[in-house]
Amino acid sequence: MYSLEVRKKVIELYIKYDKSAAAVSNELGYPSGRVIRRWYKDYLRGQSIGDEWGKKPRKVKYSVEQMEIAVNHYLEHGRNLSRTVRALGYPSPGKLRLWCDELNPNDRKMHVSSIQCTQAQKKEAVVELDTPCVRATDLGDKHSVGRRTNYKHNGVLLAKEYPIIMLKLEDKLHEGKPPEGTEGLLVEIELLKKQIRKLKIEKELMGELSIILKKNPGVDPNKLTNKVKATLIDALRNKYTLKELLKYVDIPKSSYHYHHKISLIPEKHEGLKLRIIALFAENHRRYGYRRINDALQKGGIRVSEKIVRRIMSTLKLVVFGKKKRKFSSYLGEIAPAADNLINRDFHADAPNTKWLTDITEFTIPAGKVYLSPIVDCYDGFITSWSIGTRPDAALVNSMLDRAIDNLQENERPIVHSDRGCHYRWPGWLSRMDNAGLVRSMSKKGCSPDNSACEGFFGRLKVEMFYYRSWVAVSLNEFMNILDEYLIWYNEKRIKMSLGGMSPLVFRRSKGLVA
Repeated sequence: MYSLEVRKKVIELYIKYDKSAAAVSNELGYPSGRVIRRWYKDYLRGQSIGDEWGKKPRKVKYSVEQMEIAVNHYLEHGRNLSRTVRALGYPSPGKLRLWCDELNPNDRKMHVSSIQCTQAQKKEAVVELDTPCVRATDLGDKHSVGRRTNYKHNGVLLAKEYPIIMLKLEDKLHEGKPPEGTEGLLVEIELLKKQIRKLKIEKELMGELSIILKKNPGVDPNKLTNKVKATLIDALRNKYTLKELLKYVDIPKSSYHYHHKISLIPEKHEGLKLRIIALFAENHRRYGYRRINDALQKGGIRVSEKIVRRIMSTLKLVVFGKKKRKFSSYLGEIAPAADNLINRDFHADAPNTKWLTDITEFTIPAGKVYLSPIVDCYDGFITSWSIGTRPDAALVNSMLDRAIDNLQENERPIVHSDRGCHYRWPGWLSRMDNAGLVRSMSKKGCSPDNSACEGFFGRLKVEMFYYRSWVAVSLNEFMNILDEYLIWYNEKRIKMSLGGMSPLVFRRSKGLVA
């Protein structure tokens, strides 16, 4: 609490420094500007300086002479309550207003309220305002209201009453009742024009939306993003005003301009997209994003794998999935089975040390085709293969003969197969013995024991066979296509496990082939 002497000193300095509370606080270091101004008000009212905020101020009784002085000052100096209070230091504006009403009830400056229009008058003004030949200023003079008031009524009433007005108008037209007077006819014509324009905009917006939905089936028509809405507006921007389109599409103006500005920026990866599409097509839709990215890097284009994946996802460049294997060559234990020497170890340190073989079936409308390959565990190279329309002994024996012809003198690989009948027939067994090859067989019904060969069949069918129409393809044509794929697989198809090289290129890099 500050003493009375301190408060008086503060008030004296406050008056001396032209009522600058900051100057007083800077010199004395106390109190705050708010407290100084409160003390000064108490001083002017004749109160005890520094009454507490929570205490009710003491009532001050003014003499009749003081009241007359205040009222006369008010009347002679522009009839401003605040100006009089500041000049005299008393009373409050509210009390001065009461004194003026009491002493001079007809002389106080009164605020004249605006004309209170009825609801019917407001509707009439709104309808006239929407007529092109009527100006808001002229309408304000007619109805004795301001220009801004007319627009206020227009914004409030039109949204609520416009559908009702149109329904009444339609009922009126259906009943065949002519409009009342020329002005009524003009109003109805303008309303009809507006309704026609509204329906036309909505129709064209729906047309543009259908085009977008065809291009992007994933777009939800009930939850359009601001980007899609901006695209709709851009499509009709040359026909209608931006204000109209923003209203019907329901998007903030700032959001539209944001997406519109982004759409004008050139596509950052446009050239990359074209190259990815070309690589995907060149490799017969068989490369996923990892191999596409590796092919890009070999072509001198270094880009993140995630960007390639995102672009392929956007462009719907999807490698076909796999289907269940159906063909089985197992006919029972017709001969003793060989031991499983491979034992799921498909790693080889050199070519022609571990071979895998099996038969797979392709069913097309023209018939069935069978493939019997030998896969080298060293690098996945297809050492030899046979393609035929029957899964007989000739199919596997001819494949084995060609594979044996490619062996060097000291090469004696292990040949691993399943327990199919083809690998137990005398022709197969005699060829294996004559060439000094070692037999190995999987367990009965255990495809993981030959999973590396099964994996090759899966890749082959996903990349070449599944999700394609073979209706007009003959058996010979299909076998040629399959043969071309196997050549491409050996010579051009890159494998990430080989450092992005094909099996043949990998062998050349190691000096194993010319």
